[in-house]
Amino acid sequence: MNKSEINFTVELDANRIPDKIFWDATENPNEGINETKAISVGVWDQYHKGLLGINLWTKDMPVDEMNHFVVDLIGNLAQMVSDSTQDPVIIETLQSAGQKIAKHLEEEAKKQSQQQQQ
Repeated sequence: MNKSEINFTVELDANRIPDKIFWDATENPNEGINETKAISVGVWDQYHKGLLGINLWTKDMPVDEMNHFVVDLIGNLAQMVSDSTQDPVIIETLQSAGQKIAKHLEEEAKKQSQQQQQ
């Protein structure tokens, strides 16, 4: 039997807030340990029929990048549903939510750009 591993290492500051996050995987195309600003891991608890989730981000994760991370997560969920259950209502709902958030982020970026130009 083949095995594959994914590992996360989180360096915490004195207040136990994530300062740095590293990840590595046996099938990592980038080879070696990689640093990241945020992770979101969901595990299905088959005994309690619910999500066990880990969501961590470093204290220097920019808000705009975190917002884009959320949009990408929603898109990833939509793809997961498409690949697994093919439920058209859930797929469309997730895609719509992602598009709505992405549009909101574009509008906010335009507002900020206009304010900076004034």
